[in-house]
Amino acid sequence: MKVIPTKIPDVLIIEPDVFNDSRGCFMETYNKDRYSEVGINDIFVQDNLSFSSRNVLRGMHFQIKYPQTKLLQVISGEIFDAAIDLRLESETYGNWVGMLLSDENNRQAYIPRGFAHGFCVLSDTARVSYKCSDIYRPGDEGGILWSDPDIGIKWPAANPVVSEKDAKLPILSDCSSNGLPVVNL
Repeated sequence: MKVIPTKIPDVLIIEPDVFNDSRGCFMETYNKDRYSEVGINDIFVQDNLSFSSRNVLRGMHFQIKYPQTKLLQVISGEIFDAAIDLRLESETYGNWVGMLLSDENNRQAYIPRGFAHGFCVLSDTARVSYKCSDIYRPGDEGGILWSDPDIGIKWPAANPVVSEKDAKLPILSDCSSNGLPVVNL
């Protein structure tokens, strides 16, 4: 597999080896030993599957006291995936990175603890599968407004479909440090 760094060094794009033949294709989507060889040593304890329609934007979400590392892959369709560094001690605090993930490029996004995460669907529909390093706890969720002007994520949809809850999230400058992920660097 190939590991591609992004402009935020801790966020990675992973290209698994894909074996194609006349029957279709095969790929290993996760192998603890292989990921450990490239420095990914997280223990994933929960798998999630999301289904969404074109222009649906989900994000920007995180867990506060129990932050999660995520390993995402698109099973069908295409998304623009984004992550914001919320680690207070990080040199890239408040910066974002975006990447295209699809069932055609088979890329995965590795997003470590301490990041807000979200995505926007570019295809008619998309199924997104992701592993998490901690169990989701509803009372521990936090979020940043997807359109925070100070962060300036360049979303590919002019008028995304956003949940009522996501539309009411605060901008980063309105968040106190105790409302951000607890992560030691």
